[in-house]
Amino acid sequence: MKLAIFGAGKIVNDFASIVDDLPGLVVNAIFGQEKDVPAMQKLQKTAHIDEIYTDLDKCLATDTDTAYIGLPNALHFQFAKAALEAGKNVICEKPFTLNEQQLTELINLAESKHLILLEAITNQYLANYKQLKADLSKLGNIKVISCNYSQYSSRYDAFRKGTVLPAFNPKLGGGALMDLNIYNIYFIVGLLGAPTEVHYLANVERHIDTSGVLIMNYPKTKVVSIGAKDVDAPVTTTIEGTEGSIVVSGPTNVLDHYTIKLRNQQSQIVDVKVHPHRMFQEFLQFTKIVDSHDLKFAEQQLRQDEVVMHVIDQALAESKIKLG
Repeated sequence: MKLAIFGAGKIVNDFASIVDDLPGLVVNAIFGQEKDVPAMQKLQKTAHIDEIYTDLDKCLATDTDTAYIGLPNALHFQFAKAALEAGKNVICEKPFTLNEQQLTELINLAESKHLILLEAITNQYLANYKQLKADLSKLGNIKVISCNYSQYSSRYDAFRKGTVLPAFNPKLGGGALMDLNIYNIYFIVGLLGAPTEVHYLANVERHIDTSGVLIMNYPKTKVVSIGAKDVDAPVTTTIEGTEGSIVVSGPTNVLDHYTIKLRNQQSQIVDVKVHPHRMFQEFLQFTKIVDSHDLKFAEQQLRQDEVVMHVIDQALAESKIKLG
């Protein structure tokens, strides 16, 4: 896979740290604004990137086959669309888009051009998550799932004083649901599929959710998912079944390990990860998908992305939150 990176922020720097560990991946371009040039120069050394671009057309004219969109949320749709129109496969950071309509447009465009379109959502590719899915049947009938991803934002104090930074700006796709709770949604939808009912009880300040409780109803399972940027609490997920439980200590986008406790048995800690960095396994698979042009796999993932974005649309609509 010949990759062009769009962006030079925190997530791109995180990704750059594992480039050398990924066989078959070549990063031959990075694109950003003029103000990003110093940051891009540092990334160029870290990830051995051939060229730096501040002109989008020139970047898209290179022989890269895939664009990795690591830009702020509100820019995902615009730049993913531009890359697809230029004939590039696209890997886009979460959230894919700000709404389901935008996602549908990207999917239709990718399908019309027979291009790979993928969302970079770590937990779907982690070995620990795949093993957890395999262990789920051991729990019997799954009755209740509770997720809590509460992490006090360093930007919340400024927000309370009236300074609205991107993390809390509805026009830029901010808020607790899109930043933190989206990982929980993917975790749940990957296990159970589409819910029959969605409700979102949000704490809304200045037209954005600083925290909220998402309720997803399934025929036999009730799910409560908390995402918060205005409070701190232990980050944990618990899956409760008639024959036992699984507890994930820590964020669902990292899934460092989990504990399974079956009835009348000792607890067991499960950790089958193959690399310490949470982004390694997704990009290892992305490289294989692009190189083999595995449209079938990409289409399967997109169906799940549509479910997640539909959940988000319902949640935001109920809370009268409008992004973008």
